[in-house]
Amino acid sequence: MPRLLAIWLLLCWPLVASAAALQELKLLNEQPVNGVSGGNLSGLAWCDGALWAVSDRDDQQLYRLQSDQSQWHATAEAFLAPPAPDTRLPWGLRMRSWAAGLVRGGELDFEGLSCDAAGNRYLVSEARAAVLQVPVIGEPKWLALPQGVVRQARASGMLLHYNSLFEGIAVDPAGERLYLAAERMRRGLLVVHKSRATWRCTGGCVLFSEAGNESGPEQMGTKEQPRDFSGLAFFNEKLFTLERQAHRICRRSLSNAQVERCWSFAAAALTPERRYPPAYGLAEALWVDQDGAWIGVDNGRFSRADGESRPIIWRFAAPKGGWGATL
Repeated sequence: MPRLLAIWLLLCWPLVASAAALQELKLLNEQPVNGVSGGNLSGLAWCDGALWAVSDRDDQQLYRLQSDQSQWHATAEAFLAPPAPDTRLPWGLRMRSWAAGLVRGGELDFEGLSCDAAGNRYLVSEARAAVLQVPVIGEPKWLALPQGVVRQARASGMLLHYNSLFEGIAVDPAGERLYLAAERMRRGLLVVHKSRATWRCTGGCVLFSEAGNESGPEQMGTKEQPRDFSGLAFFNEKLFTLERQAHRICRRSLSNAQVERCWSFAAAALTPERRYPPAYGLAEALWVDQDGAWIGVDNGRFSRADGESRPIIWRFAAPKGGWGATL
């Protein structure tokens, strides 16, 4: 009997794990956001006792959010970014990003936001493949990341396509480990460590890379889309990836970024009144804490089926057993 049980577990474990990975998160509330330019909300972080947001159309401000229980009100905090560093992206990618910034706004294309325990904010620029630190006190500065970040990412098949560069950022509370998410075609995760004020790739920058397509939730039909990351969060010594097309959050190991557990938010996000015209996901921002997850929707120019045209922030409860649960 023990042998039969072992064989059954070996054969059926992938199915059991898959079922567990599709556990639906419970939506606690949703609130639209007033005051974010053009509806473009690309990053969220809880810093210094408040929820903050960044827009990929604004190069010179962050937004502090305050809720009246029915909606979020955004107050802009201006900053001035110094000239961005040369991260050795190819000329073609840089020119396409520059041209897009002229047309739509947001030359730096900030696509992610994170925060350390001291309240310093970290913004990742997709257009420049660089990270800007906005400190609590002092002037913003670009982090002197090693050139190996972009070089190794491209050697692994990432950062090769326009509008598919860095889409997420996460930093540990001490501000000494910084993680970056490459969006798609290939998607991947990278890490750099700070030692004596210098950022280094310790044992290599690339944690994980992956190509291929996958089908989204059944509500989205059967059309496959490239696997993607649209947001990244650090909580309790784990990485959490926002996987936009699959409508899920996955917990990943810090050592190799392999999936440990996933949770779906498709049931709440894809109700008829919450659907948008595009046949792809619009969730772009993620922050995870002990009590749950914040997910921000970058709706751009699109309105939902119920007519809501502002960006949306969803608050989901932590799964049963917490984010560290196995099954």
